[in-house]
Amino acid sequence: MRNTRLRVTLCLWVVGVLVAYYLSGSSAEAQTPHWAWQPIKRPSVPSPILKSQISNPIDAFIAAKLKQTGLTPSPPAARRPLIRRLYFDLIGLPPTPERVQQFIADRSPNAYEKLVDELLASPRYGERWARHWLDVVHYGDTHGYDKDKPRPNAWPYRDYVIRAFNEDKPYKRFVEEQIAGDVLYPGTRDGNEALGFIAAGPWDFIGHAELPETKIDGKIARHLDRDDMVANTIGTFASVTVHCAQCHHHKFDPISQEDYYSLQAVFAALDRADKKYFVNDPAMTARFNQLDGRQRDLAERKRVIERDAAKATGLDKPDKPPIDAAMKPETRAERDGYVTELAQLNQQLAAFPKPETVYAGTVHYGTGTFVGTGANHGKPRPIHVLARGQVTTPKQEVSAGALSILTFQPARFAIANDAPEGERRAALARWLTHPDNPLTWRSIVNRVWQYHFGAGLVTTPNDFGRNGAKPSHPELLDWLAAEFRDTGGSLKRLHKLIVMSATYRQSSNIKPAISTLQSNELLWRQNRRKLEAEAVRDAVLSVSGKLDLKMGGAGWQDFVVERPEHSPHYEYGLADPNDSRTWRRSIYRFIVRSQTQPWMTALDCADPSMRVDKRNESLSPLQALALLNNGFMLTQSEHFAARLLRERPNDLAAQIIRAHWLAFSRAPSKGELEKYVAFARTHGLPNLCRVLLNLSEFTFAD
Repeated sequence: MRNTRLRVTLCLWVVGVLVAYYLSGSSAEAQTPHWAWQPIKRPSVPSPILKSQISNPIDAFIAAKLKQTGLTPSPPAARRPLIRRLYFDLIGLPPTPERVQQFIADRSPNAYEKLVDELLASPRYGERWARHWLDVVHYGDTHGYDKDKPRPNAWPYRDYVIRAFNEDKPYKRFVEEQIAGDVLYPGTRDGNEALGFIAAGPWDFIGHAELPETKIDGKIARHLDRDDMVANTIGTFASVTVHCAQCHHHKFDPISQEDYYSLQAVFAALDRADKKYFVNDPAMTARFNQLDGRQRDLAERKRVIERDAAKATGLDKPDKPPIDAAMKPETRAERDGYVTELAQLNQQLAAFPKPETVYAGTVHYGTGTFVGTGANHGKPRPIHVLARGQVTTPKQEVSAGALSILTFQPARFAIANDAPEGERRAALARWLTHPDNPLTWRSIVNRVWQYHFGAGLVTTPNDFGRNGAKPSHPELLDWLAAEFRDTGGSLKRLHKLIVMSATYRQSSNIKPAISTLQSNELLWRQNRRKLEAEAVRDAVLSVSGKLDLKMGGAGWQDFVVERPEHSPHYEYGLADPNDSRTWRRSIYRFIVRSQTQPWMTALDCADPSMRVDKRNESLSPLQALALLNNGFMLTQSEHFAARLLRERPNDLAAQIIRAHWLAFSRAPSKGELEKYVAFARTHGLPNLCRVLLNLSEFTFAD
């Protein structure tokens, strides 16, 4: 017993020492100013060692680091794997055989640059990179939580992101629109639809729509809703885990509870709801909230009239009653009165302007339980520091602001008490995009780098704090951040800078002499990467010839909804894999939070209820079974075979060669072709297509 107590005491002492180590700041590391809070200083580009290995400044930074460890870069990748890599990175689709052969044959010195420009100009580019962004902001088409009801108007935000990337919107404006587009760019489509960012995450329908804000559970629901808005905003744009300060001062980073609740105060007037707006008409948008209330009153009056008419006259459709000569005169008169009033109501309702709608962070003009702040003219709710994060123990009230650790401007915004709520969001947007804010510019270049190399220069892209990773190449990170910020914030220019580097164009082959290295942090080669679920699915549709490239609009659904009246059941097993409406790109898929798509989930698709900064890359038997037996794969294998029969009729060998080019961007070897022909003759061409789609070469990019 005594020994047990001694062991427990010793364990508690060790834990105490470790906690004190992290919290006291007594270590040498803690005494050193943390890299993420420091201003961005553009470093000098290192002098190249071998000019032949340098295509742009990125390579100079990488080569300098390799030299310190005695490593050397890998040779350039061959053209076939390079074009396939570039296609999947920039547009998320495989290249056509014709484009591969054209690129291989093009010996002009700018052949690769022309290819890069071609892909960046493609509308497919925005679709590819929007998927990465929607992972980070945890976008979904349903609310999540218990009832997980659909959000029929969430998709305009998804289309906004695609459009912004394709138009190469300056990153500063891209950030500002998503926080305060209605204030900073009033009357514009983008300025309103971008606010879908604030509402992108899960929403507690019961806690908001069924519980009043005066109840404790209602207060908790709205507090957690603002917490998600704060975490999404600061985590996405600044890569800081500020939400850790909800219940206490941040345990690792110098972020106080007051900082956290000052950020909550920015969003204190907002709820997640359908936002109505008129493109290029900010005045009508401002008036519509009052008009919308009048419209709802008229619609409710119409519903009551229809109910009373049906009850009084026994008619289901009082506005179109049948001729009934036997009807009593008093009943006929009552019916005619209903018909007249309904006609007047319909005429008034038809006269209302038809606005656009997006599910967004907005001042909600609600009735019933889910009232919102619209009833109080959008006045922000008072926000207090909460002791231990409990809504029942409020302390001092706070004003809107940001993080005190960054001193380029005062942390609390200079906003009048009676200023419109949008001024708070506009102030936060300006704080985030300030040229001297080091977090914003480092965060975005690190995210873009990650998707081109499989890992960021900081491998914790959502956490630049002390609990996150240190930069592998801090000078390169700052050079990229400064270059991106100072040249206008063009994401396409940043992409081109990265993919034009010799570092990006390296072979992914492992050198035997250094194969014992546990990581490729210093980038002595390119990383071979597993394709994401959406890229695999879109590639299958592309090679089968069934990919529908229609852009925009409401998402396609690969499920059947059961029991929609209460808590919808999204039944994927009841969907028809041969429904051509589901053959659009995966970016347009209707994303359910509570019941994720089983096939996509098996392939490590992002969980839409979580902010996913980097997807898992797993290999499992379940994935092999999903790729082999799922109805989508079986159906598309049939279509793949049908395409080959159309394009290369009456020649099995030619069909197989064509299939190999479509799937892998290369011709099969003699030995491969012989095996494929024998297999197809025994098991049929569709089954051979199914085999090709299951090979690792199809689901990886070298």
